[in-house]
Amino acid sequence: MSAVSDSSEELFGYIAEFGSAAELYHAAEHVRDSGFKKWDVHTPFPVHGIDHAMGLGKSWLSAVVLCGGVTGFALALILQFGTQVLLYPTVVQGKPTNLYTVPAFFPVLFELTILFSGFATLFGLLIFMQLPRWNHPLFNSEFFKKCTDDGFLLVIESRDPRFKREQTKEFLTEIGAGHIEEVYS
Repeated sequence: MSAVSDSSEELFGYIAEFGSAAELYHAAEHVRDSGFKKWDVHTPFPVHGIDHAMGLGKSWLSAVVLCGGVTGFALALILQFGTQVLLYPTVVQGKPTNLYTVPAFFPVLFELTILFSGFATLFGLLIFMQLPRWNHPLFNSEFFKKCTDDGFLLVIESRDPRFKREQTKEFLTEIGAGHIEEVYS
């Protein structure tokens, strides 16, 4: 059963439905082992271990957040230490104008570290998730709405290097897909 398409539309990929979370988990392992790279699963609730079944590694977001935090810390240190100690040494109540004044800078150092880490998290997520994206081809499918209620869906995109229209559909059938639908962009 496949969706009817206008001839001007391009195939986005296949949506395949599985009967349970366990079936989807095992299907994800088969897809991972077959070498597909552009695919995802959609479920109504989190499935424990699905990341491992999909072969997903550690996210790069933590490195982006670390870089943002280090940038904020360095910027705060340069701005405070550079202006108060190097450029315009200000003696307040006999306190030295050297490295020993750093404890006074801790609140601003902490705040800019957190602020830049937060911005790095936000913008890093937007970039990694390719947002803003006003519409996704999966939203055109009525079948895709099942994933918010009782559907366990696996989507393989046509831009995957291993995607071959008929072979991919046969592969999904072999691994236990109950219903397969073509999605057009």
